[in-house]
Amino acid sequence: MKKNFLITLFSIFIFLFSIGMWSINTYNELIKLNENIKTQWGQVENVYQRRSELIPNLVNTVKGSANFEKNTLNQVIESRSRATSISVNPNDLNQTQINRFQKVQDGLNNSINRLLLVVENYPELKSTQNFSELQNQLEGTENRINVERIRFNEKVNNFNIYRNQFPRIIIANFFSKFKEKGYFQSQIGSEKSPSVDFSTN
Repeated sequence: MKKNFLITLFSIFIFLFSIGMWSINTYNELIKLNENIKTQWGQVENVYQRRSELIPNLVNTVKGSANFEKNTLNQVIESRSRATSISVNPNDLNQTQINRFQKVQDGLNNSINRLLLVVENYPELKSTQNFSELQNQLEGTENRINVERIRFNEKVNNFNIYRNQFPRIIIANFFSKFKEKGYFQSQIGSEKSPSVDFSTN
């Protein structure tokens, strides 16, 4: 009888120890995947910041052209101000936060595209070296934004798949930092790359 009790007690201990080790391993893996997302979010913010830093140069170059539409420039300046004022907590990258960030950035992108369309009416401006250099930098930055957003979505996908699998979701739900993360989502018409071709026809 005593031997059976010890075997049962030992079995319970082994079971609880196994559950404890599994929980620790799951927690540590969630930490690693979560930190990967925060690191990648930093990269996303960096490339958006780079685009934001190009805009004053673009505006100043365009502003130098006589009679350029001031309303268009003001829209770009205001959109940039909104885009740089938004902050997202990297510890709370839920879908609502990502959508809010993306909406403001898309607003800035639309303002830039409107500016570039208006520039088409100014062939002497399009032909300047400074404007051409800004074109190349803007194209490069838009490409980097796209790449970093794809990488971010991959990290989020890895995290969400891991944390939502049973029984890991039980551990994940105990900690607020392991909430499901949000994705960058395609906007209507985003399958077409924005046109930033300033070359004369």
